[in-house]
Amino acid sequence: MTPADLRLSSCVLAVHDLGEALGFYRDVLGFEVRADEDLGGMRRVSVGPPSQPDVQIVLQTPGADPVVPSADRHAIADLMAKSLLGCLVFVTDDCDAVFEHMEAAGAEVMQEPINRPDDVRDCAFLDPSGNMLRFTQPRRAHAAPGPRERGCGEDDYHRAEHRPARPTRPTAPPEPPATSVRTTPGPPRRERTK
Repeated sequence: MTPADLRLSSCVLAVHDLGEALGFYRDVLGFEVRADEDLGGMRRVSVGPPSQPDVQIVLQTPGADPVVPSADRHAIADLMAKSLLGCLVFVTDDCDAVFEHMEAAGAEVMQEPINRPDDVRDCAFLDPSGNMLRFTQPRRAHAAPGPRERGCGEDDYHRAEHRPARPTRPTAPPEPPATSVRTTPGPPRRERTK
């Protein structure tokens, strides 16, 4: 086997509601429905961009898979609520046009278009289940600035206004902070409490 033998075929994205997710990926992003399968009580829907017929995104609810233990389903749901579970990154020729389209469609904005220091312009949204979608546009030295562009340096990236994540429910009570005293180099030591 060589790295050239490997190609991405599909990825799985956890969603809260298959109907809502299907509507978003099909109607807002314009993806094709590649499969809608009933696997004996578990439904999976596969979608993909028309420009990449050999790549599919499999949408499924974490609770639908009977082999996933209940505790794991709750952990997955908690990660989804914090927008920490899934992320898809798409390449586009026009980040600003994608931003305008997604915003007009009512998608939740996570980051307006910005110029990153690695010569990429990007923006970010959340799908209805809280999965992050990033849209990146490689910047070309000869390209004219887009209508929403501000600066193009590293400071612009660090000043970018990132929208706060959706509120999440706490999963466990916070632990009290540990007190430490550092008298010598090395890891902190805990103080003894009486």
